[in-house]
Amino acid sequence: MAQIMAAVAERVRTAVRTDVSTAELNELAEKLIAQVGGEPSFKGYRAAWSEGVYPAALCVSLNNEVVHGLPSPDRLIKNGDLVGLDCGLKYRGYFTDMALTVPVGQVGQAELKLLSTTQEALMRGIEQIAPGKKISDIAKAIQKQAEKNNFSVVRQLVGHGVGYQAHEDPQVPNYWDKTFPDLELRPGLVLAIEPMFNLGAWPVEEQADGWTIVTKDNSISAHFEHTVAVTEKGYEILTMPL
Repeated sequence: MAQIMAAVAERVRTAVRTDVSTAELNELAEKLIAQVGGEPSFKGYRAAWSEGVYPAALCVSLNNEVVHGLPSPDRLIKNGDLVGLDCGLKYRGYFTDMALTVPVGQVGQAELKLLSTTQEALMRGIEQIAPGKKISDIAKAIQKQAEKNNFSVVRQLVGHGVGYQAHEDPQVPNYWDKTFPDLELRPGLVLAIEPMFNLGAWPVEEQADGWTIVTKDNSISAHFEHTVAVTEKGYEILTMPL
């Protein structure tokens, strides 16, 4: 089921190019999800912080937009953009979640390093997953990868449990503070691990649309995510493409 999500994400990734609108990417994602008999778990999602429901199947976040960007026919992708794609799928009663950030055309070296570091941090966090390990082990591994490369970790947004709902407990932060509740990992637990790193400072803020989260200092952001299960021997990345 989660590999269906990975296949959808890969198809949408290959459609990212200059002069394509973010609405076209959303329409493609929704079409692909329908073709496999699934439902877009983001469309119609009601969040505690927003007055309305999310209107699309796909979040498309550009450059300084960290997450939850709203697709629009008026937003065309340009050379040099970083395009964040975040999509959720409901299939036969179960939920998966996946995100990636795609460079378009000529992208600067700093931005490319941000992308590779964020993607590497996702894997370093996942590698901490095993029975008896804790949420803090994941968070510390992700934070270490950001800070040794001089990037900042978004602190207001976190990963989460996923499975029977799009968002479940526990929260999975991408940095660690000793005041956070920690949790020992156990087989059967399914987590959405999703580091979000910025070229500039970590604070972010919500736009007037009630959904789009941007960096406060207008710096570029990157976001990668996998749905991962805790197994008896360690972990399995459920959204790993075939």
